[in-house]
Amino acid sequence: MRVKALVLFVVTLAFAASAWAAGTETVIYDFPNYTGDGYSPYAGLVADKAGNLYGTTYQGGSSGLGSVFELKLSGGVWTETLLYSFAGGTTDGEYPVYSPLVFDAAGNLYGTTEYGGSSCNCGTVFELTKSGSTWKETILHAFLGSGQKDGYLPQAGLSLDTAGNLYGTTEYGGVNNQGSVFQLAPSKSAWKYKVIHAFSSQNGGAYYPVGGITQGANGYFYGTTYYGGFAYNAGTIYRLFQARNIWVGQNVFYFLEGGDGVYPDSSLTMDAKGNMYGTTYYGGSAETCSGGCGTVFKLTAGANNTYTQSVIYSFQAGDKDGLNPYYGAGVTLDAKGNLYGTTIYGGKGTQNAGTVYELKVSGSSYKESLLWSFDTVSSDGYYPRGGVILVKGNVFGTTSAGGSHGGGTVFEIKP
Repeated sequence: MRVKALVLFVVTLAFAASAWAAGTETVIYDFPNYTGDGYSPYAGLVADKAGNLYGTTYQGGSSGLGSVFELKLSGGVWTETLLYSFAGGTTDGEYPVYSPLVFDAAGNLYGTTEYGGSSCNCGTVFELTKSGSTWKETILHAFLGSGQKDGYLPQAGLSLDTAGNLYGTTEYGGVNNQGSVFQLAPSKSAWKYKVIHAFSSQNGGAYYPVGGITQGANGYFYGTTYYGGFAYNAGTIYRLFQARNIWVGQNVFYFLEGGDGVYPDSSLTMDAKGNMYGTTYYGGSAETCSGGCGTVFKLTAGANNTYTQSVIYSFQAGDKDGLNPYYGAGVTLDAKGNLYGTTIYGGKGTQNAGTVYELKVSGSSYKESLLWSFDTVSSDGYYPRGGVILVKGNVFGTTSAGGSHGGGTVFEIKP
């Protein structure tokens, strides 16, 4: 493992930009953009119970194929530890993309890589287990591709159910080569893998999932597909459940046209009432973008497992707002029902370098404010591709580029 300490500092831009930012941003780690450390974090973060942060980088590490890192705060200093460097080839994964890590109850970490793992180079599911001060990686599954009726190229992260089963999606593969949902079930000797759903575009079906799986009540699981639907091929929201030990897929909602949002690209976030929230890359009511600037939407739970979709915010872009919430970013809920997320582009000013936004509950609607607009010309990061998390009321996330060395950053925002 490689350990590096970085003294906590506030980016100069936090002061210069305070007139148009609702929060104060601090870069807590600046990736150096050279082999040995990771760089270019594409995914968001996960925190342990102590508030330590964990994430992945798309590139870097000892082989240049991506890494897993930890950030620990002690005495005002964040210390970065490189937990694992992917080796690639036929025995290991490479290039973890938009997959945030997930913890199980025992403190093990799980994630996906887009490539590597077999001669197919189709991606992997991996586990990191801690033994003393070191972490050991195990490949739980190497994807084999559509030729073997398996998925390939997983984009999103994993989710765990109450029994400890892992669920995820692949953008491609399955029997129709249009994406799949898989399950990994733990056993005493090994994890048991199976494809539980293969997507198909036939008869207006859903296909190409880039978001992950969200568990709901009563054995239902939910997700989004970037394409699909009868009229506009603008994407779907689907659910899966078991009936007599057979997995059944149903479409819950078809995105119809621009005003509804088009091309949902995130996992879904569920509140205590069973309502779900997500983002679309395009669409919405803004006239400042051709095809719309993207949306945040809500699925309101009704009787008999029915849902009603509404757009709760349409991004405006220009020099006033964010543009295009990126693959997998989605939204995070706080205890009051407020939503937080990122856009990869847009922001106030002329940099078009991305934003962090808040949607605050206001009666029956939401009020949006930009917590931060990123800048390409200072030591700030830019182009946030992953989502954000909340730790002790502050917002944490990553940028895929920028910082003092150009390798991306981990940031903290105090709203």
